[in-house]
Amino acid sequence: MQQAPQVLALVGVYHADGGLLGEARYLLGHLLRQAHCSLCDITHSPVRRKPAWDRMVVRLGVPVHLRHRNEVHGAVAAAVASTGTPVLLAELADDSVHPLLATEALDVLGGSVHDFEAAVRAAVRSRGWQLAGPAGSPAPPPARAGWR
Repeated sequence: MQQAPQVLALVGVYHADGGLLGEARYLLGHLLRQAHCSLCDITHSPVRRKPAWDRMVVRLGVPVHLRHRNEVHGAVAAAVASTGTPVLLAELADDSVHPLLATEALDVLGGSVHDFEAAVRAAVRSRGWQLAGPAGSPAPPPARAGWR
């Protein structure tokens, strides 16, 4: 019996650039309703990262790395180029990177951390994969990225 492919980590890529200028540009665009990132809505409130997000990352049991679109390289950058942003990618044990939740899937979650967790688990299951961290095991600390 072959073991299901293991998801070792998740990578969320925001629809925004990092750095002071990128953060300011996104904030201004968001205030003027000219910029939107559904992943930002899931991970952050208007002023800081949501505590519910941190708790959810622990429950998932795998690292969740959050990156801005100008902070990705290699296989992650290639996946972003083919899917766009925002996107949630899965890094598998065989070093491959695959889109897990594309922009449309993130948009319908309406900023809900609870619905995001359910969508991640369903997407992993539907592909025949499994999250590498067993439920209830100590998880790595939540990933940090920018104010979003």
